[in-house]
Amino acid sequence: MSLLSDPLVQRMLLVGVLVGVATPIVGTYLVQRRMALLGDGIGHVALAGVAAGWLAGSAADLVQRDALAVPGAIVFAVAAAVVMERMRARGAAADVVLAVLFYGGIATGVLLISAAGGSSANLLGYLFGSISTVTWPDVWVTVALAGLIIAAGLGLRPALFAVTHDEEFARASGLPVRLLTTLVAILAAVTITVAMRVVGVLSFARTMGLAMAIGAALTLTGVGITLEHDLQPGALIVVLGVLAYIAVSATTQIRAHRRKP
Repeated sequence: MSLLSDPLVQRMLLVGVLVGVATPIVGTYLVQRRMALLGDGIGHVALAGVAAGWLAGSAADLVQRDALAVPGAIVFAVAAAVVMERMRARGAAADVVLAVLFYGGIATGVLLISAAGGSSANLLGYLFGSISTVTWPDVWVTVALAGLIIAAGLGLRPALFAVTHDEEFARASGLPVRLLTTLVAILAAVTITVAMRVVGVLSFARTMGLAMAIGAALTLTGVGITLEHDLQPGALIVVLGVLAYIAVSATTQIRAHRRKP
């Protein structure tokens, strides 16, 4: 219990649970739309936003350049999400769009951080996650953004579900498809910035709920292990998630094989 009274542990657990619950909400929509790699692409652009925030902080002679890192990431990520959604709507090849996001984002980030007088090593905490360094301002930003994601993702679930599964039906039903698809992209961008410091056949509703529970459980497990062992929290959480996916995938294949006559 003494560990739970440590402010650092409290911040890690609070941010970890918020990220673990909020990110699967958007992830459910992206997976259903076969856009799982969108988060990776936006993450690279968000990295450029972090570097831009550093550069702006340096120009303003801010002592804490990190103060502008998250706002910069949000601006860049949202802009990239909107542009990508516009390109997708106009029929642009998805692989070309993702390639531009991947390589353009990371290259821009390295250039901007070097212009700010730093090095690519300064980006590692954002690239691989650094939950052990979160501050209380980081916590409050995470609370606000996670609240936005949860409210929009769950509050608009019927409309977003319709758009995710059949855009033509949603359009025929009178739903603002373009606005809703853009909203999903923006929520993905906000989710990336929320998760940046931490890391990056059921029904639709049950899938989302299960994903939220698994996300929170993996985050708490990862944080708990790092409290006892000197490991990198963000990387461990990701590895646990990958292992969980492999285990579930292998179990599903075994069960399917056994059911064959």
